[in-house]
Amino acid sequence: MGDALNRAMERFGWRGYDEDDEQVFDEPEFSRPNFSEPEPIAQLPRPEIVPSKSTSLDISRIVSVTLTSYADAEVIGNAMRDGVPVIINLSKMNEAEARRIVDFAAGLAFALNGSMEQVVEGVLLLTPESVKVEEGQQKNAFANEPLFANKSGLGF
Repeated sequence: MGDALNRAMERFGWRGYDEDDEQVFDEPEFSRPNFSEPEPIAQLPRPEIVPSKSTSLDISRIVSVTLTSYADAEVIGNAMRDGVPVIINLSKMNEAEARRIVDFAAGLAFALNGSMEQVVEGVLLLTPESVKVEEGQQKNAFANEPLFANKSGLGF
């Protein structure tokens, strides 16, 4: 019976371990990595940061926009991106869209390091970083007034 079992195991390739058959496995020898001192990293000079626009720009134009819908806001963004001050008139807009424009303009001024000033009720002045607005004698004339005075509209 043992003979039959050995023949069946041999046929299926399940032959047991025979001490006479030594299998030799070629294993590569383990080599330890060389942990020598790393080479020093070359210090590269830092690049000089040059502003994209001159801070002494001569303002030769100002864009004035009377918006009728939020879809017209692209004009504001293009002008500010080019470094041109923008006067925004919100008088022909409904209150909800005017608020969206104010939010857009505030974000635009913040992102471009500019500023946003309320000139009169419903009129805003957006200026790029290179333009500084000096206040005249009526300093903080609208400081205590909300941007949208009444709930029925912009107060125009």
